[in-house]
Amino acid sequence: MTIRTRLSLWYASIMFIALMVMGVLLYYQLVIEPREEAHHHHHHERDEEPVDPDVFEDVTSIVLSCGIPAALLAVAGGWWLMKKSLAPIASLTRATEKITAQNLGERLARTHNGDELDRLTEVFNSMLARLDDSFNRIREFTLHASHELKTPLTVLRGETETALRENSLSAAEHDRAVSQLDELNRLTRIVDGLTLLAKADAGQVSLNLETIRLDELVRDNFADLQILAEPHGVEVMLAACEEVSVRGDRHRLRQLLLNLADNAVKYNQPQGSVTMSLRRSGNAADFFITNTGAGIPPEILPRVFDRFYRGDAAHGNAVDGCGLGLSIAQWIVSAHGGKIQIASEPLKQTIVTVQLPTA
Repeated sequence: MTIRTRLSLWYASIMFIALMVMGVLLYYQLVIEPREEAHHHHHHERDEEPVDPDVFEDVTSIVLSCGIPAALLAVAGGWWLMKKSLAPIASLTRATEKITAQNLGERLARTHNGDELDRLTEVFNSMLARLDDSFNRIREFTLHASHELKTPLTVLRGETETALRENSLSAAEHDRAVSQLDELNRLTRIVDGLTLLAKADAGQVSLNLETIRLDELVRDNFADLQILAEPHGVEVMLAACEEVSVRGDRHRLRQLLLNLADNAVKYNQPQGSVTMSLRRSGNAADFFITNTGAGIPPEILPRVFDRFYRGDAAHGNAVDGCGLGLSIAQWIVSAHGGKIQIASEPLKQTIVTVQLPTA
């Protein structure tokens, strides 16, 4: 129940009680008092006129004809007054609902009349300013940290690759160097992913937009998928690939498709399968990729696009990854004005759907 409805009901109840009191007072003054006076003077003035028996009807008609319309008018006026008084709260609520992490720089409109609502708006705006500052500090820290990590990582990779080329290493030392290089490559991917997302958050990533044949990109991606799937014994299929063009960044869309293909193979079961399809649907290009993996439990599904979130820890440790792939995929799709969603049937299949507007 809204505040306006609640206040209106209270106000109507008060008016009804006031009406009852008015009726009782009128009845007392016009009926009871004259009757008592008449009874008091009865013995002295035998010839006094008796109280008119129609007085009760008169009281009732006064209350009905004057009191009820006045009460209804007061309730209607009160309701209008409350509506006008509470309208700023409704508009403040609507404006606050639109605020997300992406538009913290926006401020709520103030009336500057110095009332309680204007003061509340001022408090909201100062809170938004503090949040915006905190988010910017986090973005700057992530950006600077990932940037600073790149140099030592490049040096370490170079040194490890040089060591691997030397023939003086024993078999054990060679294996250890290979393992170190794998971990350095993984760390480099994490840093690159973090840098991209931090720059995207700060609006520093520009897309090189052009008209692209998405079906050609999907066919190229299918060829990559076959290479990725071969070592795992995963069967791959291209169910449909309809001709469709989109306006987008070729490099980013290729990265999106490769991310999704890599996930479909990594989170699959032995001798499982991956099916890809691209279909035109009105003004949209619908891309589907299905894998027969363990699936995603319903309670985890809403969090799969969170950064570094990798679901079941035991399963996560068995699969090489950094938990940023889907976050990057979501950003790429959003930057192209599209939608991405994941549906999953545990122990059966997982379907990723990407919808992009056509060119």
